[in-house]
Amino acid sequence: MTHSLKHSVDLECSDNNRPSKLSKIEHSTHIAHEDDEEEEEKEMTQNPRNGIQRYFLAIEYIGTRFSGSQKQLTCRTVVGALEEAFAKFVGHPVSVSCSSRTDAGVHALSNVCHVDIQRTSKRKPGEVLPPHEPAVVGRAVNHFLQHDSDLTVIDVRCVPSDFHARYKALERTYFYRLLSGPEPLSTFEKDRAWHVSEELNLPAMQEACRVLVGSHDFSSFRAAGCQAKSPIRTLDELNVSEVIESLHFPSVMDREGHDKVSSDPRSYPSNSETDIPPSSSPCIDKVTTSSEDVGFGKRRRHRCLVVTARARSFLYHQVRLLVGVLKAVGTGNLTIPDVERILNAKSVTSASPMAPACGLYLGEVKYDLPTT
Repeated sequence: MTHSLKHSVDLECSDNNRPSKLSKIEHSTHIAHEDDEEEEEKEMTQNPRNGIQRYFLAIEYIGTRFSGSQKQLTCRTVVGALEEAFAKFVGHPVSVSCSSRTDAGVHALSNVCHVDIQRTSKRKPGEVLPPHEPAVVGRAVNHFLQHDSDLTVIDVRCVPSDFHARYKALERTYFYRLLSGPEPLSTFEKDRAWHVSEELNLPAMQEACRVLVGSHDFSSFRAAGCQAKSPIRTLDELNVSEVIESLHFPSVMDREGHDKVSSDPRSYPSNSETDIPPSSSPCIDKVTTSSEDVGFGKRRRHRCLVVTARARSFLYHQVRLLVGVLKAVGTGNLTIPDVERILNAKSVTSASPMAPACGLYLGEVKYDLPTT
């Protein structure tokens, strides 16, 4: 696989760097490592400074124009943009820590960061004031992010000073969008999904998920730059489902009709004997082909398939490598025995080409948030 690590697209796994090394991380290139939560939680320290409030921020962003999430000296990044906005808000530099690193081109429906803020008086320098309310923080940061239209704070919470955005995460969910069909990709979908011109066999892809879900040695599904200590990971959920293409503004009735003919988007447990529904077909909601007349000025639709992957942590590029294999199964280039062979080979050279960045979305990071 020829792929530059400096321009790698998804960092589904987090790094091994301790909080004490954050300054070094900010000056390093964007390289992902493993989530060794149990070991690293021992090294977390509470913030001893008086009057400092830690805030949790849920953020959404379009990754196309970001060189990843982690701060870099010469590139525009998610953390860099957030720190600039916070500095304008509070009047001094702050450090933002993300729960999950994403690389250039990867989007987030909800990534989570934390930041420590000490509110001081502007009239009486040095006087510590009560912390800002979370809603005030969200509105202020979004105000200073107005020029960064592809990044928005969507929620803010107060948390204890030792509640770390990355180490306290219980699980992470990623989504990957594929648009299947021969027609050119819509301008509005550019950099938002992987366009696959071939037809995709959904039941075959679902069957492949049954092979890959659960606890395995995923050495075949981690990039060469992965610094995880162990390739063992547990996929709590891996499935492929067909969803309605939202850009065409479907009505509620359209969605209900689509749901009735689409396959059941359930996960396949590692020991499940669940069979693919016999009513499923390789093309459940067939798109209008280029040979059919839909009327002048009307775009022919693509089928939209979404891969969902959920786990506590992921290896470097694991999700994109999994999607690459699932896509190859969908097009008929790989069979189910091939998927088993790739998994058992424990070598990334056995896997299919990695899926591109544009279709990957960090969907949710789950916590057991403390009550306030």
